[in-house]
Amino acid sequence: MPQPDLAHLARDLTRIHDAVITGGSPPEQPRALVKRSWDRMLRLGLDPGGGNHRVVAAEADIEFRRQRSKLRLIVEEMKSVLLRAPDAASFILVVTDADGVILWRDGAHSARRQADGLGFVEGAHWSESVVGTNAIGTALAEEAPVQLFSAEHFESAQHPWYCSAVPVHDPHDGRLLGVVDISGPALTLHPTVRTLVSTAVRLAEARLMIIQQEHLTSLRDRMSAMLQGTHGPALVVDDEGWVAYEQGVRSRDRIDVPAPDRSILIPGAGICMPEKIAGGWLLRPSGDRRASVVLRLSQSPAVLEILSDSDPLIVALTPRHAQIVGAVTSAGAQGVSASDLSQILYGDADHLVTVRAEVSRLRRSIGALLATRPYRWAEGVSTTLE
Repeated sequence: MPQPDLAHLARDLTRIHDAVITGGSPPEQPRALVKRSWDRMLRLGLDPGGGNHRVVAAEADIEFRRQRSKLRLIVEEMKSVLLRAPDAASFILVVTDADGVILWRDGAHSARRQADGLGFVEGAHWSESVVGTNAIGTALAEEAPVQLFSAEHFESAQHPWYCSAVPVHDPHDGRLLGVVDISGPALTLHPTVRTLVSTAVRLAEARLMIIQQEHLTSLRDRMSAMLQGTHGPALVVDDEGWVAYEQGVRSRDRIDVPAPDRSILIPGAGICMPEKIAGGWLLRPSGDRRASVVLRLSQSPAVLEILSDSDPLIVALTPRHAQIVGAVTSAGAQGVSASDLSQILYGDADHLVTVRAEVSRLRRSIGALLATRPYRWAEGVSTTLE
């Protein structure tokens, strides 16, 4: 396919942009993806002239986001691949988190200098709601790869640029991790740029898969050697709850993310208090494999008392969470659906999102004692209302 006349295309897109933004009749309609984004920007009241306020995170927040991001594990590899491409002398590589905050930026010095003037810098928020239609923010909004050229950007200050962005997902659970973007002067756009970024992201996701498997293998080998000769059930998971090693129990591939002050019910092991280890968590029962959960509604606020052979664990409950605990207990072994729980709590079945959010917050407090689909007390848990 012949390379399009980029200068001619840029002029055509400028005419379309100006007509749409001013409410006129464009010579032709913008691409559907671009139109959807421009409509969102107009509804938000963003300024196409570039007067939108830039939001830039403090250095401490940037570093916190970097350390929390899995993309830190593969960003150097992406730099080594993408910045060695034949056209790398004219573009910059940008990697953001799932909020559209730029965590890493590298590439051509001249392009970086021009990007500084746009606020296209590390720590800047490049979601649509902040800077208008752009490949990063629109890729997040559309949950799909996006390439924008010249006046397809909402802000006129971004018209001298092209941007090609691809979302990156965690290969294990599909969670959005962020976006990889290549940006450069519009008239230097090469037809292979989109493919280049997409390929780099696929390689990055594959590398993340390998890194996690290597970590789980290392954790399994180390902990299986440490636990050799010990008796009783044990479960070893990484910091995200992925199972590395099982002894005397059979678990799902993943459990709820452990926390040091929150019990977790492991079928076959009972109530476990997680113990932090290098690279993950060790879960072993501290006493009896059965647990008794007592809800005491006579106190204000209500509390949930979790009894086992170890010291009781007392969890304060909000009035709404006390209602949920009461409803789940009343439902018995068959449990209660989100729809039924909405009826109980709100008098209708229209509050499913709110119900799920409330149950999620409750489970963060008491762990997997409360099972889901339907909501019910997990195996090994008995309950008493007082």
